[in-house]
Amino acid sequence: MQLFHNYATELSAISSQVKPFPVTQARVAMRNEALSAELGIGSDELETDALLMALFSESGTLQENSIAQKYGGHQFGQWNPNLGDGRGLLLGEIKAPSGSFWDLHLKGAGPTPYSRHADGRAVLRSTIREYLAGEALHALGIPSSRSLCLLTSKEPVQREQIERGAMMIRTCKSHIRFGHFEYFHHSNQPQQLEALFNYSFKHHFPQCLDSSTPHKEMFQSVVTSTALMIAKWQAFGFNHGVMNTDNMSIHGITFDYGPYAFLDDFIPEYVCNRSDHSGRYAFDQQPSIGLWNLNALAHAFTPFMEIEELKSVLMTYEVTLITEYQRLMKQRLGLREHQISDPQLVSEIDLLIGEWMNILKDEKADFHQSFRILSEQLLSIESRDFNSIADNFINADRVRHWCVNYHELQQNLLSLSNSTWVEVQQKMLRVNPKYVLRNHLAQEVIAAAEQDDFSLCEAYLKVLTSPFDEHPDLARFSKPPASQDKGIALSCSS
Repeated sequence: MQLFHNYATELSAISSQVKPFPVTQARVAMRNEALSAELGIGSDELETDALLMALFSESGTLQENSIAQKYGGHQFGQWNPNLGDGRGLLLGEIKAPSGSFWDLHLKGAGPTPYSRHADGRAVLRSTIREYLAGEALHALGIPSSRSLCLLTSKEPVQREQIERGAMMIRTCKSHIRFGHFEYFHHSNQPQQLEALFNYSFKHHFPQCLDSSTPHKEMFQSVVTSTALMIAKWQAFGFNHGVMNTDNMSIHGITFDYGPYAFLDDFIPEYVCNRSDHSGRYAFDQQPSIGLWNLNALAHAFTPFMEIEELKSVLMTYEVTLITEYQRLMKQRLGLREHQISDPQLVSEIDLLIGEWMNILKDEKADFHQSFRILSEQLLSIESRDFNSIADNFINADRVRHWCVNYHELQQNLLSLSNSTWVEVQQKMLRVNPKYVLRNHLAQEVIAAAEQDDFSLCEAYLKVLTSPFDEHPDLARFSKPPASQDKGIALSCSS
């Protein structure tokens, strides 16, 4: 494993050298074989003895240039300059066989100058949740950080109660956040801000340097990727829970998982974070918060861009998000994705999607199961057997009426192409997951892992990483939760 240290070398003035602190009786409990192969990391390098040596010995290759990054952030709308890597260390960057570079970041590494009197540790519970989430979102096509491996330990860590400590190595294009740029702007450090921009251009946005307005091109890239990511969250029912600007990536990827949740019943105003008393980060608020956060980031671009330029870029956010969301919803409902010139058909598609979502909302129907049932029973609609779908809902007449309209619209759309109902169904089954990350199942997995049984976690990962397949031997993971297990909200403690 060859590491590069571009961030540590080129931005040494805005980071702190810190060595990871070992934990008691650490061992590698989970390895992401698929990801390690993509990154060109040999499985022997992730064996317990080899990894612990690389992380914690004086000659260890993973610790020799490890750093903690400094940044700030708007937390629940309030500016906080006193942030940074409080329990994570950037070990370096690795060059994958594809030629792309990826951060290796150790989470739960111990105290840093930015820990704010905390212990710098992560607990097994939250570490497993992040591992599961990264793989689940990646399998759904939602950009995310991913976990390379997870180390469990016997280290006691105090949270709301004593829990087991854990570590994980996380990967993504970089760990640069909105809060990096915000901090050096608001703390009036123009030289450091410019250095951060120059580093970002060189390593992450080189295409922007071909433009006469590179900062504008970079900001446009961040706005677009953020809008696309949040559109995917909304289309697949994912609630992040803590969209502070220090948790927002400049690459438009999901990371810094805390009390997240995929929806159970479709309740648009659902709040997965029980620490979010005002509902600022509720599921249906995520699109507007994304724009709020981009506005906060825009301030850091003001030394390089005119206000009107910034406004013009920000104005692209909403149309990008809505366009992508509509595309995804057409895809999930098996409706024609390509451009349709007939305004009547466009209107009918929009009305059909809107009514489907209203049905789910009014019935508080299971968000994921509803789409999967529609996919599995699509040929019943073709044969006008609408009960196979309608009988899954309380107001069956309303759903039957929707199915009638769907049948008529789909027939019209199919007449414009060479597709068939069977082909439409096959596409729907590839975009509507049978298996989704549910909090009640995650907690079941965690309970087993805390007793050193990771077999349930591996089984759950199997379906989450291929969520559209049947997996008959693991079908219990596809069942929606019982009423007492629905809508589990979690706190920020980790």
